[in-house]
Amino acid sequence: MIQTRLSPRLLIGLVPAFVAGSAMGQQFVQQTASLFAGLPSEYTNQATVVDIDGDGDLDIVLANGQGYSSQGAALKPRILVNKINEVEARFVDETDARAAGVLGWFRGVEAGDCDGDGDWDLVLAQDFNKQPKLLINDGTGVFTDETGSRLPAVTMSSARAQFADVDNDGDLDLFFCNSGTSNRFGSGQPRLFLNDGTGNYTNVTATNIPAGNISDQQDCIFGDVDGDLDLDIHIGSRAGQSKLWLNDGNGVFTNSPFPTGGSSYSYDFGDIDGDGDLDMLSINGGTDRLLQNNMPGAWVNISSEISPNAGIDDNDSKFFDYDNDGDLDYVVASLGSSERVFRNNGPDAPGAQFTQVTGIMPNVGDSSLDIVVADFDGDNRIDVVTLQGESGSFVNKIYMNTTGPEDTIAPTIVLFEQLPDTALPDGPLGPFAVRLVAYDSYSSDRGFYAGPGELHWSLNGGPEQTSELKWHGNSMWRGVIDEVDGPGTVTYYATIADRAGNVATTETLSFDIDGGVQNPCDFDNNGTVDGADLGFLLAEWGQKGSIADLNGDGTVDGADLGLLLACWG
Repeated sequence: MIQTRLSPRLLIGLVPAFVAGSAMGQQFVQQTASLFAGLPSEYTNQATVVDIDGDGDLDIVLANGQGYSSQGAALKPRILVNKINEVEARFVDETDARAAGVLGWFRGVEAGDCDGDGDWDLVLAQDFNKQPKLLINDGTGVFTDETGSRLPAVTMSSARAQFADVDNDGDLDLFFCNSGTSNRFGSGQPRLFLNDGTGNYTNVTATNIPAGNISDQQDCIFGDVDGDLDLDIHIGSRAGQSKLWLNDGNGVFTNSPFPTGGSSYSYDFGDIDGDGDLDMLSINGGTDRLLQNNMPGAWVNISSEISPNAGIDDNDSKFFDYDNDGDLDYVVASLGSSERVFRNNGPDAPGAQFTQVTGIMPNVGDSSLDIVVADFDGDNRIDVVTLQGESGSFVNKIYMNTTGPEDTIAPTIVLFEQLPDTALPDGPLGPFAVRLVAYDSYSSDRGFYAGPGELHWSLNGGPEQTSELKWHGNSMWRGVIDEVDGPGTVTYYATIADRAGNVATTETLSFDIDGGVQNPCDFDNNGTVDGADLGFLLAEWGQKGSIADLNGDGTVDGADLGLLLACWG
């Protein structure tokens, strides 16, 4: 695997940083009464932000379900459709029309195009040893529960589920927290389901992830932590058993050293120091932990860089550049206290890197279990929503960014895949998959909510062609160079935009296609299919995207061996 790492963005010609504080008035104004008017007050555990109906604005889907450690009432997963800029001028609850009959004890919800038809489907993680649910989008934001036909019949006590393409075959797989057979505070083995390309899943837990139970799993999140262009996974444990598992590129995971100790309700990935890798913030209902990524060296606990770091019952966080100065600040959701914003002063700042900023959000004490950040009204400013459960009145709240600076900074492209030169016969060749890692001015479990992204390519300087970059997993996108009529040189680059219209462009890369090999089984191009070619095929056994995949079924296996032996000599 070859890749190119690009330098972090240059902060040149930006508008002056907006320095928020009590003297300048509130930047985030609560508009719950108007924008959430008429919405039911229910036990909400978590939410995701996604354009479910393809109209260009961001909707909100709520994971609702009663009960803390004992099962309460089943609830609907609320679908709140964004109509802020329409006649209704608010979010409208359209659950009954868009997800009729769906009930459960939902702790987590996430979006991903699991069947490859271009719209966002939903996965719902359930607690109390229930089967998770998979809801399929018809393209207009109306969902059908197709759990029974698409997911393995496996029950779990699950606090969270995530989509990601773990084996780079172009479809989205599924990972679940699983704390056993009682509730999410028990102990169990997480689950990994692989997608067959059509949105039907197979349980590969026994073969693809480390064996053994993890206690009190509250969160899981994908991210490329080691810069090898595959998606690793972190599992957050409230019992101090959090794990970091590295992906071998084929969707098989192994345990990696990670700072132990400390319970956690959630982890959030973000590049806090601008060095191009993903650091982590742990929210744990006490002293929050900041962990700096130094891979391949050890992760470093730099929690002393948070001031103050009081023992407050925090439950979630999100990174966001609220002052548009090019680095990631963050906001914390608390249960029984008010939300808090921390400004990033830079890794070389005197004193703590992150210091609390007061006066820019209302001081509201409530029961926030989750927090999301996104631009909901299209003014290019990041807004904040908190989700309420466990205690209090369960009134979810929205804080609109009314006076902050607009987002003027393009996404940061940190990795763009360099494809190797390829020796194949004359004629149509490909397809070739290309991956890209990019960060922007805020975080979610999917990375940032990107605008248009395209892969551009041409053969031998000919006409340029394009294909869509599709979301591949947290902060990663994947494009495909379609069949090219080689041989020759393929040049390619990519562009990706944020929702504010800021566009980032990669450098232009290239790879050569050598058309001189007449026999596809003659991998070393020596004119004979022999032991060297057999050795190459065996070394590539089980690999995806290899030239040894002679029959093009996606994997080097026995069928390819049979084809090679038929060409022997």
